[in-house]
Amino acid sequence: MTEPLTPLERRVYHYLIDFLAENTYQPSIREIAKKFRIKSTKTVSDLLGALSQKGFIQRDQSRSRGVRIVGHSGQPSTQPVPLYGGVRAGETSLHADDRTGHITVDRRFLPSDDVFFLRIKGDSMVGRGIHHDDYVMVSPSTRAKDGDIVAARIGDASAIRTMTHRGATIVLEAANESDGAIEVGQKDDFAVLGVVCGIFRPLHENTPQPMLPLSGDQPIS
Repeated sequence: MTEPLTPLERRVYHYLIDFLAENTYQPSIREIAKKFRIKSTKTVSDLLGALSQKGFIQRDQSRSRGVRIVGHSGQPSTQPVPLYGGVRAGETSLHADDRTGHITVDRRFLPSDDVFFLRIKGDSMVGRGIHHDDYVMVSPSTRAKDGDIVAARIGDASAIRTMTHRGATIVLEAANESDGAIEVGQKDDFAVLGVVCGIFRPLHENTPQPMLPLSGDQPIS
């Protein structure tokens, strides 16, 4: 899972995306420095290094314009959002190796830089308007509170459910009469991956995408 960007890192990242869309090549380090009135080219290099370390770009140090934006399709005012296809037991966040691709989204729809997509399999949340084959956007930096729809990991399974607390027990409630609630105790291998902040329902797709089972029917030991 990618880390959130600082305000300056975000501005530079968006500048790289928009510059590439308009010019078909990336700006040089000196051009970035001029754009943001940064006196030191080392500071720019450090910013690009931070973007690379956080997984937003890849760099070729041998080239002055050696930057590749990870998952980007080339349109301005957009941002590639990673799509994940699995969860790992014992992890509090998703693993980069389980990333299956990116979906480019207009930046106006993104509440934070660290959002990611999961794809729904099952109808456990149909009562909240989330259907089989939908893509849900999840924000890991949004603090989950009672009543929020969350993406949760239980062991090596996952679920999209409405979260509530009952004393020391966390209850993940379905929105389908055929699916029961999941109760999570303090000793269970459990993590909230983030709060659902968007639902996307394509009516046509040219390329099938892998689905992450999110029915929430996995038993808890």
